[in-house]
Amino acid sequence: MESLITLVSVLTPMFLGFFVKVPKSYLPVIDKMLSGLVYAVLLLIGVSLSRVENLGGQIHTILGTTVLLFVCTIGANLAALMWFDRRYPWQTQGTGKKAAVSISGSIKQVGCVVLGFLLGKVLANIWLPSENLGMYCLMALILLVGVQLNGSGVILRQVLINKRGVQTAMIMMASSLAGGLLFAALIPEVSWTKGLAMASGFGWYSLSGLVMTEAYGAVWGSIMLLNDLGREFFALVFIPFLMRRHPSAAVGSGGATSLDFTLPVIQSSGGLQAVPLAISFGFIVNVAAPFLMVVFSSFG
Repeated sequence: MESLITLVSVLTPMFLGFFVKVPKSYLPVIDKMLSGLVYAVLLLIGVSLSRVENLGGQIHTILGTTVLLFVCTIGANLAALMWFDRRYPWQTQGTGKKAAVSISGSIKQVGCVVLGFLLGKVLANIWLPSENLGMYCLMALILLVGVQLNGSGVILRQVLINKRGVQTAMIMMASSLAGGLLFAALIPEVSWTKGLAMASGFGWYSLSGLVMTEAYGAVWGSIMLLNDLGREFFALVFIPFLMRRHPSAAVGSGGATSLDFTLPVIQSSGGLQAVPLAISFGFIVNVAAPFLMVVFSSFG
């Protein structure tokens, strides 16, 4: 019953957001609110992490597990999508040139988690926010994502008619789940359903970190958060290098961020032709990620 409530709590706001029509002049306000909620969620993840006993003794385990999960999922993504690009070539208008890369946003996000952790330690005996506050912020964040997707003019028909985008999304998600199964096989205490859940964030760090914290505790939530932030770092650096010969792999490496944070890098290195592919891909992945994470984590 609890997993069903979590599933409804995560998915309902997104679909409600699809039906909320706002004037385009309000979209910058929605973007700012969304950015604020992302930082709030990351701050609360840091606070949850501060509540973990003997965290210092688990740091090596957290970092080692994160690296293994990252290698399994990204490695599977690149292997599958690079094969797809070789088997079914697709040229962009871009030249694959190196694009301007800014990782300042990712550094701020990591800093926000650290700040939350420090606040949690300092305020531990004074006041800490309710553990339910994170879920409320997440629901508001997902609602605004739905509103943003609707307001940006992206409609389902446009998403589905971009054959390359749909194919890239299906291959990326399937290969990520295969990577999750490999991750579970390499760590005996991780069940196959947990491995699938941990592989289903697809780079949506603010969502995945909190959902995994709710499901498995703050340690696993932090592993998921670091893994998906690692995907963002990787995409920002390697999209320009992959775009020339492997455009699907370039877009797929960004996961859910291909719809927003890494989209400028995709456009500058792949040209305007790569944008519809990224939007179609990112839309499908953003819709699928919360559903898959909650469903798989509900099985333990």
